[in-house]
Amino acid sequence: MANFTTDASQAYQRLGVKPIINAAGSVTKYGGTRTRSEVLEVMAGAARIMVNVEDLNRKAGEEIARLTGAEAGFVCSGAAGGLVLQAAACIAGTDPVKMRQLPDTTGMKDEIIIQNMHRFPYEQAYRAGGGKLLEIGDSRYSHPWELEGAIGEKTAAVAFLCAPMTNRRAIPLDQVCEIAHSKGVPVIVDAASMLPPRANLRKFLSQGADMVSYSGGKGIRGPQGTGILCGRTDLIEAAAAHANPAQFLGRPMKVTKEEVVGLVTALSMFVEEDEEAEMRAYRALAEQVVDALSEVPGLKVTLEHDENDYLIPHAVLSFGPEWNGPSRNEIAKALEDGDPPIYLHMLGQPDELGVDPLNLTEEETETVVRRLREELTRR
Repeated sequence: MANFTTDASQAYQRLGVKPIINAAGSVTKYGGTRTRSEVLEVMAGAARIMVNVEDLNRKAGEEIARLTGAEAGFVCSGAAGGLVLQAAACIAGTDPVKMRQLPDTTGMKDEIIIQNMHRFPYEQAYRAGGGKLLEIGDSRYSHPWELEGAIGEKTAAVAFLCAPMTNRRAIPLDQVCEIAHSKGVPVIVDAASMLPPRANLRKFLSQGADMVSYSGGKGIRGPQGTGILCGRTDLIEAAAAHANPAQFLGRPMKVTKEEVVGLVTALSMFVEEDEEAEMRAYRALAEQVVDALSEVPGLKVTLEHDENDYLIPHAVLSFGPEWNGPSRNEIAKALEDGDPPIYLHMLGQPDELGVDPLNLTEEETETVVRRLREELTRR
């Protein structure tokens, strides 16, 4: 019998995979976030206990509803899996004939309206659920009359993106909901990376959203493959009907029993935590970067934290006209090619780099600072 190790570092090493430092935030490509130790512990135990998954989904959904203030909730397979279920629920509902027909939507309302400036790579999840995207506005503006004019007999839903670095000239969510609801159309929201702050668990529902999808990993630090759907009872029940353990469109996006328990555990812990203390800890790490690099000639380094683009404190490096050293991309590439590889937050502006402390330890922060100084001062 082969000699297998239970040591995590050795397990990665056996596969030939090198650990990295993730200073890019909750980016799935770079490992997401560090799952809470308490969550991993409860998942290990839950994996060994058999339960009725339909009962588990229902009870977990009730707990999600309680914690988010929604009518109902459901544990889905990541925020993107939630988008697929949003589309399927709005298009086919709980009609088994229509459910079995998906993703073929012949004879159904299947248009999902989206503002041009909200177009994003994960919108493919809506199309996977059968949605046909109908764009309104341009890259700079959307007008309420455009939304009103786009809603018609084929409209299944209006999609809305809540994410950092999103164009804020879009029609705001509360107004989108008012217009859509006046015509009997639901509004579905992708808010994958909008936690923390914890207030966002209720904010988008309070503004009128009918279904909201969050990542279960990222800031909540639950199982990386999970997501949270919450919103209107009828739509959440429809989403659940399409998902595991049923044999419809959402079955391939299975969430295991231990992941469901892990997500509910993580969400409960997240809600109870002291957010001010959490932000102070992140700020302290970001300030280390700012303080260490503030005197590099020609480089502007700032600490950023706001409710729109920097939901936790970031150290932001700006390579403006006074900078005559390596380019932003050269700096980022040098750190990625180092040992250990370090991945930074590639921000919305082409001349900016960010250090997101979400996944950083004190020791890793020191390594990031040292490597940045080496590359920034290299001549």
